[in-house]
Amino acid sequence: MKKDLNIEINQTTKGKLPSLPFLDMKEKVLGKKYELSISFIGAQKMRKINREFRQKDYATDILSFSLTKNSGELLIHLPKVRKNAPLFERNFEQHLRALVIHGMLHLKGMAHGSRMESMEEKFSKIFRF
Repeated sequence: MKKDLNIEINQTTKGKLPSLPFLDMKEKVLGKKYELSISFIGAQKMRKINREFRQKDYATDILSFSLTKNSGELLIHLPKVRKNAPLFERNFEQHLRALVIHGMLHLKGMAHGSRMESMEEKFSKIFRF
């Protein structure tokens, strides 16, 4: 577990985590005071949580959970991120950056649509994805 200024990174899987500017991303999207937890989890756990909260019986790449107005959690399943990256014409790291931003925008209360896409486009230029 790595804890920094209002961000906590948890890994429950084997392997090396990608080195991304998680804190910078969090501060630009959610603000400096927002408390964010990012957990990297395995397929079984992701499938169970996705089934419980979204009634979808499969492991997805990312889930966002808003806990309070100023705190939330992202759950990420890296093998699914890696598998899906070519579908979006991105490499693994670019796709992970895009998903983290996408998840953070959900934590801000955004729903899928043109406004969210506009914000993703803005952050894609800043964080290169």
